[in-house]
Amino acid sequence: MGIPAFHWWRTVFFLIPAIGLYTIVAGTVSLTSTLFRGSRLAHRCMQWWSWGILATTGVTVSPSGIERVPPKRSYVFVSNHSSFYDIPVIYWHVPFDMRIIAKASLGAFPFIGWHLRRAGHVLVQRDNPGASAFAQVKTLMAGGHSLIVFPEGTRSADGNVGRFRSGIFQLAIEAGLPVVPIAVTGTHHVMPKNQLTTSPGHATLEVFDPIETEGLSRDDAKALAKRVEDIIAGAVARTTQGAPAC
Repeated sequence: MGIPAFHWWRTVFFLIPAIGLYTIVAGTVSLTSTLFRGSRLAHRCMQWWSWGILATTGVTVSPSGIERVPPKRSYVFVSNHSSFYDIPVIYWHVPFDMRIIAKASLGAFPFIGWHLRRAGHVLVQRDNPGASAFAQVKTLMAGGHSLIVFPEGTRSADGNVGRFRSGIFQLAIEAGLPVVPIAVTGTHHVMPKNQLTTSPGHATLEVFDPIETEGLSRDDAKALAKRVEDIIAGAVARTTQGAPAC
């Protein structure tokens, strides 16, 4: 049996059942914690879930730059997106109480979808987010939470960084919140888009200096989106070029 076939069998008969178990346990604890106002256990559950997935799959991560972001503030963390594994990499290594903007279809999944809804994550229709989603985001930020977003709108098929949409940058400007670029590389090889197979691997996570939005207007959103896109794309290209061939 070749290596690709081995990883397929490992994914189907070991990783999926294991991650399913983590999701049920963490999701149950998280749902229970939402009954208690002000509890941060739901976020802790997301972190434990993330650690379990990375450890079980055999994904190691080299984080850098987290010290650039002062604590006790709310931020809009902006990352590229090339794999399902981007989410556990970020949640385990970025020590902020974050909520995500996710596809509304995820809310239909048992446990993980229930957790997303009850813990205050924002579930939107990709082609029509609606005013209610933006109002919900503003409420989360006012409550001291940070937001993690993937402005490409979908996962990259080849690991390259796509064009960033400007909507979330308009929101950051209106809320007066700093934008923090995050570059994630290596996860594309762990689980490529539209493939069931996962493989052990190494990822890097680089956090950049916050970009203040005070003094900017909605008209500056496209320029801000391009600035952040260039920072992240440059970091991904630099890290990918320096990585050993697979």
